[in-house]
Amino acid sequence: MELVAGSYEQVLFGFTIHPDRKANGDPEQKWTSVADFTHHAHTASLSAVAVNNRFVVTGSKDETIHIYDMKKKTEHGALVHHNGTITCLKFYGSRHLISGAEDGLICVWDAKKWECLKSIRAHKGHVTFLSIHPSGKLALSVGTDKTLRTWNLVEGRSAFIKNIKQSAHIVEWSPSGEKYVVVILNKIDVYQLHTAAVSGTITNEKRVSSIAFLSDSVLAVAGDEEVVRCFDCESLACLCEFKAHENRVKDMFSFEIPDHHVLVTASSDGFIKMWKLKHDKSVPPSLLCAVSTQARLTCLGVWIDRAANTKAGLCPPAEPSPVSEEEQTRTSQKEPGDVGQEGAASKPKSQKRALAGGSAKPATGSSPGPEKRKTGEMLEKKRKKKKI
Repeated sequence: MELVAGSYEQVLFGFTIHPDRKANGDPEQKWTSVADFTHHAHTASLSAVAVNNRFVVTGSKDETIHIYDMKKKTEHGALVHHNGTITCLKFYGSRHLISGAEDGLICVWDAKKWECLKSIRAHKGHVTFLSIHPSGKLALSVGTDKTLRTWNLVEGRSAFIKNIKQSAHIVEWSPSGEKYVVVILNKIDVYQLHTAAVSGTITNEKRVSSIAFLSDSVLAVAGDEEVVRCFDCESLACLCEFKAHENRVKDMFSFEIPDHHVLVTASSDGFIKMWKLKHDKSVPPSLLCAVSTQARLTCLGVWIDRAANTKAGLCPPAEPSPVSEEEQTRTSQKEPGDVGQEGAASKPKSQKRALAGGSAKPATGSSPGPEKRKTGEMLEKKRKKKKI
């Protein structure tokens, strides 16, 4: 298991984490951290991190996305299609990455070949956040054009546009996909999928900087303060709160492994902290591990390798392709006939990539060319004439 965090100082940090075996079974078990790498990743501050079972990708204000192979611990290359700060990065399984940026584009990437499968003109302003439905067939995005947009990822087109009163900066699906939340300043609107209407609003004391679903009904909320609060999405009540850091919490990440439900927090105070959540979410969590980076952290991810996932029974479900192969072939011919032309999707005319890749070579053992065929036919005619 590895904690990865980006910073204002343009540096990506990596820390290997493992439970202390000597204290195994102890309810107050502590985990051990070992510094793995410190990499000057970008030429501007980091703004987003995403992980899958092999790669870590980082986005930055320098308008690039960098790729790191966590198996080999090497830098894998960079994606430079966007023309603006990368605001959000989301993996869906092991095959697809979706990115959003201040240029208003949402791009769907093949995470094997690292090619841009689809570039969607998503918002008239900046794309501020996006979230992928657990099925992989839908995505939500919010932007500075004061809209909440639903995307059909199978066809790569707009499915629904909802105008909201202010610019939202976070949107997130619940684990089951039955509800989603939209964050505007310090207010969190809870939407039900079947009605697409707000069922309630949670109000935090400060502007919300990050959220994480701990279950389908419990939401962890961090704002521009040191405190993390847990809210019930049904009753809208605050279940508990605890002081997580000495400065504002910038990002959070939640995951489950056997016997542990963990919440990870990163703060401007330079610390990454891991918290063990209780079954009763009204009880504040206990601290498992704290790591100091001595940097102003901005974004966070947790990488767990495939072997660990298999042992823990956390293998991801079979994933439908967000952009079907049929859709890729007809992208240049099809015009989306859905809501608004600003949602039009097309494959980029020029695809810029900083990834190393071999050029296509002609296949060996192929059929002879037209010149060789003509020569063979002439020789055959001459042989027939001699026989006559």
